[in-house]
Amino acid sequence: MTVDRSDELIEWHAEEAAEAHGATVLQALATFLARFVAYPSNHALVAHVLWIVHCWFMDAWESTPRIAFLSPEPGSGKSRALEVTEPLVPRPVHAVNTTPAYLFRKVSDEAGRPTILYDEIDTVFGPKAKDNEDIRGMLNAGHRKGATAGRCVIRGKNVETEELPAYCAVALAGLDDLPDTIMTRAVVVRMRRRAPDEHIEPWRLRVNGGEAEKLRNWLAAWAVSVADRLTGDFWPDIPAEVTDRDADVWEALLAVADLAGGDWPERARVAAVALVAASKQRAPSVGVLLLRDIRTVLSKANGDGMATEHLLAELNEMDESPWSTIRRGEPIDSRGLAQRLNKYGISSKQHVGDRGVRGYTRAQFEDAWKRYLPPPVGPDVSATSATGATATGPDVADVADAAGPIGALDGLFTPPTGPGRCDECGCHVELQGHKADCSAGVA
Repeated sequence: MTVDRSDELIEWHAEEAAEAHGATVLQALATFLARFVAYPSNHALVAHVLWIVHCWFMDAWESTPRIAFLSPEPGSGKSRALEVTEPLVPRPVHAVNTTPAYLFRKVSDEAGRPTILYDEIDTVFGPKAKDNEDIRGMLNAGHRKGATAGRCVIRGKNVETEELPAYCAVALAGLDDLPDTIMTRAVVVRMRRRAPDEHIEPWRLRVNGGEAEKLRNWLAAWAVSVADRLTGDFWPDIPAEVTDRDADVWEALLAVADLAGGDWPERARVAAVALVAASKQRAPSVGVLLLRDIRTVLSKANGDGMATEHLLAELNEMDESPWSTIRRGEPIDSRGLAQRLNKYGISSKQHVGDRGVRGYTRAQFEDAWKRYLPPPVGPDVSATSATGATATGPDVADVADAAGPIGALDGLFTPPTGPGRCDECGCHVELQGHKADCSAGVA
């Protein structure tokens, strides 16, 4: 049995790997990642582990989630997360400021589907970025299996059409938020600068690459040994709090957790519910913010409605909302209010209140409030209801400590051999930071 390892096909003893409990590989992966990345929570570590493993089963999924490491400031570990991911996934392509043509051609490479690791993604979608709708379209469409990009190509004097595959796994890292169309297709990890008492190991490929390749080899072997289980009805139960697009994002990750077994199915569902709940805490759009503030105003009003002039006065008194300066430094007026509410199907009515003037009633907003202002659900409540476990779960250190060293995986796969590889662990010579400790010779 063989597995594609980017540059070669390696023969594996998959039966040996199948005998090991699937949770072993995820545990070891968690230990390795936590050594080099300061995660904001245990949930983020769990999501990263599941995402890396899901890359080894890409043909099994209908949809592949993006994972986005985002932060408000530089120096928060986003690029480090991609660097540590690179040696652990199949056919990695570490991209920075690439062209759409490069990405499309890379994804459709006949040599095999890549795993795109796109750093500094804020340069593509930030306020100073140029038009990059082709890249946005590729990232949006490529999360679905079978998605293609149509292009015209000139061959001699003929203009021909071609369809380039867009489906592949993508990890992103950058400052601030991404476009909503990408955020809703991603597991978002909010990175932050390390506190003085948070310590991680420095990442050096020349030093740590040997361990990474050993772990990658075991990942590949285990993936081959269990891939045939991802057929038919092997689909995960998704928590009730994870719906619609969020369910698409987490389906593959939860399936990986179920495939691995142990306590990973529970960890995965706690993480899914908590991270989905956290994603809903993003700053709302101006329209949603207006609906929220109107709900606040009307909840304190006497009666079922309020005249437009009184509603505007209340909105403009809200210090933490933009209404007092939203029109180039001027407060929102009745026309601006009507325009913003019109897209939700809400317009002012005559004869509101005792004075019989134009205004708005609470009943007009009920449907919009229900659709766009779901009741806040904290991670503690949602995760407990989904799994019966605490939302916070163990600390990152606890998850890592439970994994044990990568050395515990020794003997579960047959290392590759050949020119330039270590006889003992099979690593490439140029990646052997552990060479001084290796008692074997080099083939």
